[in-house]
Amino acid sequence: MAIAQSPVYDEVYRFLVQSPTPEEIIAFRASTATQERVRHLLEINREGHLTPEEQAELDEFESVNHFVSMLKAYAQQQLANKK
Repeated sequence: MAIAQSPVYDEVYRFLVQSPTPEEIIAFRASTATQERVRHLLEINREGHLTPEEQAELDEFESVNHFVSMLKAYAQQQLANKK
């Protein structure tokens, strides 16, 4: 099985293999470098100048962001159920 080798997936994988607590999952943020790259791609996208490779990278960021958002929602639900 091939593992995605992109920086954004690698960042999330490294975080998850540490077995974070629900609180740590909720607090998780992408690195500054990743956030800057996304901002850059979004700016290029607004200008209508994304290359196919950049579009694929932006799509990947969106997929990972959706997964992390769902993971955070699940972690919040788990914390709420403990109360």
